[in-house]
Amino acid sequence: MSMRYSCLFIITLSALLTGACAQTATQHETTAGAGQIDAQQTAAQAGAQPDANRHAVENNTEHKEAQQAEAKSLEERIQSVLGSGKSPAAVASDLDPDFLYQFLIAEIAGQRGDIGLASDTYLKLARRSQDPRVARRATEVAVYAKRNDVALETARIWYENEPTSALARRTLADLLIKSGDLQAARPLLAEMLAKSPGGPARGLMQLYAICGKHPDKAEVHVLVRDLTKPYIGLPEAHYVLAQAAYADNEPKQALNSAEMALKLRPDWQQGALLKSQILREQQRGQGIAYLRTFLRSHPNAHEVRLNYARALVAEREYPEARREFQILLKANPRNAKLTFTLALLSSQMGDHIVADEYLRTALSLGYNDRDAVYYQLGQVNEKLKRNDEAERWYRSVEGGGQFVAAQSRYASLIARRAGVDAARRYLRSLEVADDAQRVQIIQAEAHMLREVREHEQCYEVLNEALESYPDNPSLLYDVALAAEKIDRIDIVESRLLRLIELEPGSAQAYNALGYTLADRTERYEDAREFIAEALALAPEDPYILDSMGWVEYRLGNYDEALRYLRHAYDISPDPEIAAHLGEVLWVTGTRREARRIWDDSAGSYPDNELLQKVMRRFLGG
Repeated sequence: MSMRYSCLFIITLSALLTGACAQTATQHETTAGAGQIDAQQTAAQAGAQPDANRHAVENNTEHKEAQQAEAKSLEERIQSVLGSGKSPAAVASDLDPDFLYQFLIAEIAGQRGDIGLASDTYLKLARRSQDPRVARRATEVAVYAKRNDVALETARIWYENEPTSALARRTLADLLIKSGDLQAARPLLAEMLAKSPGGPARGLMQLYAICGKHPDKAEVHVLVRDLTKPYIGLPEAHYVLAQAAYADNEPKQALNSAEMALKLRPDWQQGALLKSQILREQQRGQGIAYLRTFLRSHPNAHEVRLNYARALVAEREYPEARREFQILLKANPRNAKLTFTLALLSSQMGDHIVADEYLRTALSLGYNDRDAVYYQLGQVNEKLKRNDEAERWYRSVEGGGQFVAAQSRYASLIARRAGVDAARRYLRSLEVADDAQRVQIIQAEAHMLREVREHEQCYEVLNEALESYPDNPSLLYDVALAAEKIDRIDIVESRLLRLIELEPGSAQAYNALGYTLADRTERYEDAREFIAEALALAPEDPYILDSMGWVEYRLGNYDEALRYLRHAYDISPDPEIAAHLGEVLWVTGTRREARRIWDDSAGSYPDNELLQKVMRRFLGG
């Protein structure tokens, strides 16, 4: 069969099979998803993405081009699955015509989105041919279609006909474990370790990633112990034992195994990170302390240092985190991502001049998200009172996740120099990508009005937007907040109740309604019920704890009020929480502590309206 004849044959079949696939399409569901086998590769190979040429063409030339493109794609499929280095023509000439016909049905169905038909056809081909190449493709398509029973059957055919394939072995083991049959996977996992191309160490490092998907972690732990016995002299064996013990809620065993792994390989960064993770679960701060100690002995352990620096950021230990990132940058001075991270840390620490320098360097190094850098440059220059520079950087943000925030900040700067009306005109002139951005711009306008205490206008802007976007959750919430400022508690309640209907899992909505009722009405029992719902959804949220403390105070339950408010303040020393806690302390006679909390908070938040109001009420002035 010549190349020209092969191409013509495939084009003809493609046209004929289009009708066959269309007739069958209604009998199958199109399924999307991803499997253990690389999802992107599977999608490409199985033709899971809709073919760009499936739409009706406008003229015969385009139609021919579409057919030729599809034929070329199908030739590539034939060569990819069955070629073994042969040309598509040579492969096609070796195939039984009916087999080739069914093969093309499967591929065209996949190209056109009918993954069910593709999977069914490949299953029949795999059963009939017992060809491991076909069985592999059948497995890939079935995994992509999330048809685990079909994938398991075709993976068995694949492995039985290609028992030396490490990929076939691992895929079958993975599918058996996903089906819940851990014991059936045991011999395959043992063989994987014994025959791993990179030696048993490599197989051991893959072991938990495979068997850890089984829900019974105790059973997995037992299996890992058995499988690792022949390799107990390898640090990787103890590493996977630590993983299994940790997942099985056996922290002491996990720590012992991690330490044994490090005893066998003291400079092993992956082992050190696992030990740190186990220690962190046992006691806060231990994990970070261990990484610090490890770095003293292994100063070039860059992966450990990076994780240590991130952990410091999570603990808000910004100066020490910045020092660690600076060490990393010194070792890799052209790393734009590290440079940008240092800019963010410096800004967080209030070191805006240094942040500006890092940001400009990140731009010169080609940081991939330039809009994010422009936005941060706008922020640091605004904080440095360089408003002209800030405006220039904000205007430079053209899209992405920072667009609305940047334009909102730019509008705020316009408001300072030209008035709120000019800023509002600018916001309303912006071209937005979609309705979501339009809502965000409206919210930015409302925020600006709220900042200048134009509460009536703020409410009108948001309420008008809600008429255009009814049942928009964020607008419902904002309208409720705006209504509270103009004493329309009835609207607050109706909007938040509607939000709760739409999003019954919204702790924020329950809390806002409960707090408003506690603070602005005498419906304290109703308020407590709503806040209790919020607390059940988010038990450690400091603002919800604050609300519960406040309603308990309003009910006269001072001990309970103090318990909730102290807990909230320990989590977040927010000025409004400080105002509430101070008031309850003052009323219960602990006035020195109340004054200290108010003074501390006022030093950090001198412009907070509620805090200042409470301090004036109790302290005078």
